[in-house]
Amino acid sequence: MSILITGGAGYIGSHVAEQFIDRKYNIIILDHLKTGHKSLINKKANFIKGDINNRKLVNNIIKKYNVHSIIHLAAYINVSEAEKNKLKYWNNNVIGTKRLLSACKNTGVKNFIFSSSCSIYGNTKRSVSERKKPNPQGYYAYTKFKSEELIKQYAKKYKFKYGVFRYFNVAGASNSGKIGQIERHGHLIKNIAIQYFKKKAIINIFGSDYSTKDGTCIRDYMHVSDLANIHIKGLQYLKNNKKSFILNCGYGKGYSVLEIVNIFKKMKKNLTINYKKRRPGDIAQVYSCTKTLKKLIRWKPKYNNMNIVIKSAINWEKKLRNY
Repeated sequence: MSILITGGAGYIGSHVAEQFIDRKYNIIILDHLKTGHKSLINKKANFIKGDINNRKLVNNIIKKYNVHSIIHLAAYINVSEAEKNKLKYWNNNVIGTKRLLSACKNTGVKNFIFSSSCSIYGNTKRSVSERKKPNPQGYYAYTKFKSEELIKQYAKKYKFKYGVFRYFNVAGASNSGKIGQIERHGHLIKNIAIQYFKKKAIINIFGSDYSTKDGTCIRDYMHVSDLANIHIKGLQYLKNNKKSFILNCGYGKGYSVLEIVNIFKKMKKNLTINYKKRRPGDIAQVYSCTKTLKKLIRWKPKYNNMNIVIKSAINWEKKLRNY
């Protein structure tokens, strides 16, 4: 079965592609390489450099490769940039999704998996389930919410099934050692891995006055290999049950930024912590309720240990920077 992965040259997309290829699926990757990286593209995939906004190109790809399922990961993801450049994020994340969906007309596409975000929930005081009404507070979150609504509309119109995965914070790198995170975008664990190799390590914490247990943001961090495996299970569910779903993708545990930094402190003794002003678009606290995730697709995590997550990110950084 042929699967089209948009954004397959990105951090998460490359991990998803790797796991599907390991299971002998025929993978087509579409990426414009503005934020993706050629070095992350799996050599066994069919790679096409192009934009999801090019409806004709996408339609031709679907028909040429007899694409049965689409995994849509292509998006701009910098939360702070989204607040400053809303048009860029609207055109790529929302209009791009709409054109990708419209390219499915009169094709054999039966399944559509979308990478959404936990940020669509807004601030939460405890673990959040999929039943919570979306309340996007930042513009990036708003583009994800609008994309979800489009997918629901087009699924009815073109009679395909969808799976929406609301990602919590993703971190770490593949055990294969071939792929990991290149872009930063202010990601805490990526920055920790970079600082590990510096003589004078400095970690910036953005905001110390949030209404949380220690004043820093609380997030649910998931290893990228576990997240990629959820896509395998999710597509199998769509194929076998022919029912659409929305699922949270996290471990169901909230770590504050300071807690993560303190775990890192045990690995890197001479660490300086700098407190900075809050970043625009950041919310105080969000972590997942995973009951539906585990029950619906019968998924179990393999790497839900923060030391494993951080060490895998450090190992990837060592290879990336040739330390």
